[in-house]
Amino acid sequence: MSGRDRAEIAGAAADALERAGAAGLGGCPALVGFDGFVDSIIRVVDRRRSMEGEDFVRIGTIGEFAGRCAAAAGRSTNMELWVDEDRFGGNGPLTAGALGRLGVPVCFIGAVGREEEPARIAPIYEAFASRCREVVSVAPPGHTDALEFNDGKIMLGKTRNVQAVTWERIVGAIGVEGVRRRVEESALVVMVNWSLCGGVPGIWEGLIGGVLPRLGERAGGRRVLIDISDPAKRTDGDLRRALGLMARMNALVPVTLGLNLAEGERLARVLGVASARESATYGEFVARLAADVRERAGLSCVVVHVREGAAGAADDGTTAWFDGPFTARPRLSTGAGDHFNAGCGLAQALGMAMDECLAVGCAVSGAYVRDAASPTMERLVGFLRELPRPDCPGA
Repeated sequence: MSGRDRAEIAGAAADALERAGAAGLGGCPALVGFDGFVDSIIRVVDRRRSMEGEDFVRIGTIGEFAGRCAAAAGRSTNMELWVDEDRFGGNGPLTAGALGRLGVPVCFIGAVGREEEPARIAPIYEAFASRCREVVSVAPPGHTDALEFNDGKIMLGKTRNVQAVTWERIVGAIGVEGVRRRVEESALVVMVNWSLCGGVPGIWEGLIGGVLPRLGERAGGRRVLIDISDPAKRTDGDLRRALGLMARMNALVPVTLGLNLAEGERLARVLGVASARESATYGEFVARLAADVRERAGLSCVVVHVREGAAGAADDGTTAWFDGPFTARPRLSTGAGDHFNAGCGLAQALGMAMDECLAVGCAVSGAYVRDAASPTMERLVGFLRELPRPDCPGA
């Protein structure tokens, strides 16, 4: 575990980002894929003061919402959903948009097209596309109703459209050589949302079989970052097959697997990793979980982000924990994990130390949930230099 204190780590990360930003991030391009969703950001109405627009009291917690649902068993109920806004979403677009906002040249491939013309970018994604160097659309987006609460969110996804994103569809759009060229020039390749997108294993197979073995050396190296998204709906067998593909990929290019706590504990069970709950501190427990999953999965790195912070473990034996800037009153929580991935992945691509990578991930996410917008590099550096203390008990 790192021996540096929180302020020292955050300051070192800010210094490294300032140097990288001054030099320009043109030499650190990223390729991101392959999903795409339109997110409806929703508050659930508890009771109305009047019938005027937003004049209502929202249901504040997931527990309260669950209680309302449970009380309807055998009776039925009707709940009002107030849509604050529709915005571009999906793990891939949110990660790519965050990287682009920081100044990274991004190529995105995924489901961001129009229903009638999937190769043309849908209007809701035009602002996103302006952050990217290139966008290749191969399907229309899915749709997610994101129910926002003070203690988390419930994502109700409609995924049919994103099932059209397959290796064959991508190759049909840009060719195998086009895929290879985009991967070869990238310092960071981000692949997300395995759990909802049935075409992702085939895309991984295509990369392993026909692209990654043909890559030349890249100055500064190249990394893959994978986020499987919530695997609760997928079987243990599915997860074992996915882990096998990741291990094969890791033999060709270093792979970082990003997880939240529930995902990390699920993978630990699938991999037969014993619980580390007896660890002295919560941070040590999360770091031990990351280390055990990494070792058993045979990957270069595993990071686990939780609301209190993040932990990571690498194949050189390094483990680290960073206390994040948790706020109990986020302006927006949908996309927080994607912004963590963007920050952590960029820091890894820049060759920063593990604890600094975790600090950057937490800061990108922390600024995003406070501002309801992806931070610029200037905002990120400033946020790291004045990193807020977490306001959750026990953090």
